[in-house]
Amino acid sequence: MISRFQIASKNLLRKKSRTTLTLIGIMLSSWVLVSLLGFNRGYETALNRDIDNMGYQLMVMAKGCPYEAATMMLQGGAGLRYIEQTMVNSIAARPEVDKVTPILMQAFFDPDKGDGGGIAGYFGIDLATYPGMKPFFRFRQGGWFKNDTAAEAVMGYEAAELEQREVGDMIMVPEKNVPLKVVGILERTGTQDDGTIYVPLKTLQKISAIDKITTIGIKVKKDADITKLENSLYQLPDMQVVSFTQVKQTIMKLISTARMMVLSIAIIALLIAMIGVVNTILMSVMERIQEIGILKTMGAMPIDIFFLVWTETLILCSVGGIAGIGLAIVFARLSDILVRRILPYSPGGELVAIDIRLALLTLAVILGVGLLSGIYPAWKAGRVRPLDSIRSEG
Repeated sequence: MISRFQIASKNLLRKKSRTTLTLIGIMLSSWVLVSLLGFNRGYETALNRDIDNMGYQLMVMAKGCPYEAATMMLQGGAGLRYIEQTMVNSIAARPEVDKVTPILMQAFFDPDKGDGGGIAGYFGIDLATYPGMKPFFRFRQGGWFKNDTAAEAVMGYEAAELEQREVGDMIMVPEKNVPLKVVGILERTGTQDDGTIYVPLKTLQKISAIDKITTIGIKVKKDADITKLENSLYQLPDMQVVSFTQVKQTIMKLISTARMMVLSIAIIALLIAMIGVVNTILMSVMERIQEIGILKTMGAMPIDIFFLVWTETLILCSVGGIAGIGLAIVFARLSDILVRRILPYSPGGELVAIDIRLALLTLAVILGVGLLSGIYPAWKAGRVRPLDSIRSEG
């Protein structure tokens, strides 16, 4: 006995070109939809991980452009202004503060880095406090400096890979021509830390001829009121406070705006695809009025005709939806690369995260909208009267 699915499939194959174009439209719509939902999930997860991996929730630095401060925090850019180290003890004495760590960020132009040169980022860190702020750091080779005045460096994973360095090698600080011995290479973290070179704070201050710092990282006590601490820090003269939470919220607001625009495009693409579904099924019905009339004269009920035509819609949406989701999964890495080139800041890790749950959700949306689109053609087919089919034949 021939099943309803077999009949519906044969009907669709009668007009292969039309069916193929409809499938392509559904496929592209599902690809865009699942990629967008995957980006929403992946970006937020990666951003949260990057901020949590900072190890501290607040940063205090000299007053200046807040966007420069955010860039410095998230991308390791060089600070334009400096603050006195005495500020460290003053902030550490506050009741809400658990730990503080002073940091000197410096950037040197390296003519041997990339095509036409590039910027090498150096972090001067306090050996007694900074490693405790980064408990997730793992060493691929070696370890931290032997003391806080050593002419030594710890390289992030990508920095070491770029310069092809191993523990025991010597590196030269660009512009200053000061040699440093590599004593440690970190494991990959998927964050901006991978491209950073860490040096003892006092060593970098000596190299840069600066006895100040650029940043103070603050880890807040677990039950402390972080908003209250922020407000009190804002009262410091000529200082500004950058909260990772605020930066995250700002970035997410910008991403939400962009996401709404892309979602609108996805909805439009979905609607266009569904119009194609309606057109394909409706044209198929009009071309088969005589066959439908014969089926009715043989005893087929309107509901039987309705479900037969509706099954064609189900097959189109299922095949197109599954194909689109499959393409989104296959090309997720390419989508990730394109997103990183478009966005001004991209956190480490996977930006387009597509899992089975998200794939099933997208497929359910495609099927739901598609089946709704197929109601009218199926209803139209169910209302065909045998007499109309005879007149059509004539």
